[in-house]
Amino acid sequence: MNITLINGNDPGQNKGFEDYMSRLNNELVHNHDVEWFHLQALSIKDCLGCFGCWQKTPGQCIFKDDMASLIIAYLHSDLVLFASPLILGFPSALLKTSHDRLIPIIHPYTEIKNGELHHEARYKKYPKLGLLMEKEVDTDEEDIKIITDIYTRIAFSFKSALVYLTFINTKSPEEIAHEIGHC
Repeated sequence: MNITLINGNDPGQNKGFEDYMSRLNNELVHNHDVEWFHLQALSIKDCLGCFGCWQKTPGQCIFKDDMASLIIAYLHSDLVLFASPLILGFPSALLKTSHDRLIPIIHPYTEIKNGELHHEARYKKYPKLGLLMEKEVDTDEEDIKIITDIYTRIAFSFKSALVYLTFINTKSPEEIAHEIGHC
């Protein structure tokens, strides 16, 4: 399986998370083709909401930064894993920026799906999505439900499905790699 692992840990924030992601990557590469993007090491600008990716340069952002290679990997993946420790109850701002910059992968044209207006697909195939998080001390069931609901919506908006969601606090890298192999 082709997997893109997008690590959204903020710079210098969580060494334990970095170590865990490295161990997970080492497990995944035994059975999968893995491309790892460490967002803090990349140059990715914030989306301006200018819609240039829909109007001026269809399918491509006006910014020429590292997001272009991330989008190519994303589209060639069978599974994309977003990874981040929770920060104030939600994945990192770096991860959010990468989500915002994915809008070139869909069309500006809309259609009705499940009684709602959604953008049409630009491509025939999109990867499944997974989310790996590290809980905070005060993470509760309500936090988990909110994050799950939001990422289910993100997946639906990007013509995908959220097929995996777990917390690294409760499982070893070996367990997660095994579960991912069955997504």
